[in-house]
Amino acid sequence: MVDNVFKSFIAELLVLNKGERVSNFEYRGKRYWLKQAEHHSGVMRILKPSPLEAIKTEVLTLKKMAEKLAPVPKLVLAEKDFFVVEDVGSTVKQWLTEEQISQPCMHQILNDSAKALANLHKMSLAHGRPALRDISWQDGQVTFIDFEASQYKKDLDYQQVRDLLVFIHSLYRYLGPLHDFIVPAIEQYRLQGGEAIWQNAAKCLKKWQWLYYPVSLFKNRGGRDLTPVYWVLKHFRGQSAHSFG
Repeated sequence: MVDNVFKSFIAELLVLNKGERVSNFEYRGKRYWLKQAEHHSGVMRILKPSPLEAIKTEVLTLKKMAEKLAPVPKLVLAEKDFFVVEDVGSTVKQWLTEEQISQPCMHQILNDSAKALANLHKMSLAHGRPALRDISWQDGQVTFIDFEASQYKKDLDYQQVRDLLVFIHSLYRYLGPLHDFIVPAIEQYRLQGGEAIWQNAAKCLKKWQWLYYPVSLFKNRGGRDLTPVYWVLKHFRGQSAHSFG
């Protein structure tokens, strides 16, 4: 149960951090994250018309995931326009920018993340957007965060294929074509029960392989969004008829 002192502390933070989408804080030796509804202006009111609905959806997703014992942050407090969760460590994206991170540690973080995604899918769940900035790793424990992209109107197969493609795209986005790190992570996903989803993703991308050669023109200068598309297509190119093993 959340006591009134903690609630008063959060009320003060809401005033001090008014308009700040996400902020972290420490309370009695523990670190937490406060996420508030966005306050849009101008055209963004049209593009993102329901910030309160987004908060509600994310809270419901966290509760649903927790009920199924999925690796998500503990929800501490939630109101209509904000919620508070416990801190779960640095994101994978943050870990990979650590200057002194060793190669074995990088392999472990990426492989653990891939295994966790496969396990999430085996629980008949999906994240919605498991990019490396939305996956936390701490002492071997992987936690999924930020469920704004939840997509319950889509069927589960679609959601899980999309999850995998977002994850692979994010690997190439932040690591570039470093196959020494990326391919083993994808293999871990497949070995941990994600093979059927990988095969479905391969089938899905087969009809988009015509983009391979046009996109290849931008593989070295397409930016952090377009360039990874080339490497994702290349990863699946010619593999759709083969099983891993």
